[in-house]
Amino acid sequence: MENISVERLLINYKTLEEFKRFKEYGVQELSMLEDLQSNMIENDSESPFYGIYYGSSLVARMSLYRVSKKYDQYFEPPQDYLELWKLEVMYDYRGKGFGKKLVDFAKEYSLPIKTNPRINSHGFWEKMGFQKVHYDMERDLGENPLIWLPEGVEEQNTKSKKQG
Repeated sequence: MENISVERLLINYKTLEEFKRFKEYGVQELSMLEDLQSNMIENDSESPFYGIYYGSSLVARMSLYRVSKKYDQYFEPPQDYLELWKLEVMYDYRGKGFGKKLVDFAKEYSLPIKTNPRINSHGFWEKMGFQKVHYDMERDLGENPLIWLPEGVEEQNTKSKKQG
């Protein structure tokens, strides 16, 4: 496979137009579009989206947010972590390593990562080294998050935290 690289996507009309091709097009993109139309954000604004271009086409993308340790309910010791959303590879480009490349890019931050996998994607996440968290009804609100732990980090023990 030729040399592919992950890049931060600009928040502009071209990027939003390309997002319409992805299945997971939703509220987040629509709010970015509204911000653009209101001239609140410019091309150089800090975007949470990262993607991979194949030629001139965006073929894979993800959203990556850093969450402050004061909101951490997943990891021990509590710390900043990444929330990975909307990982998607265009259908014709699946199985070519683009999704793995995006996940590896996120892992390079050496922070724990939390994601909420889409239906039928658990096998991919397991191959990427993610694991199910101990489900906590209050914290997870019907989601089934998966986490990736860098060395020296463990999943928070929800029972001992509640008793302590």
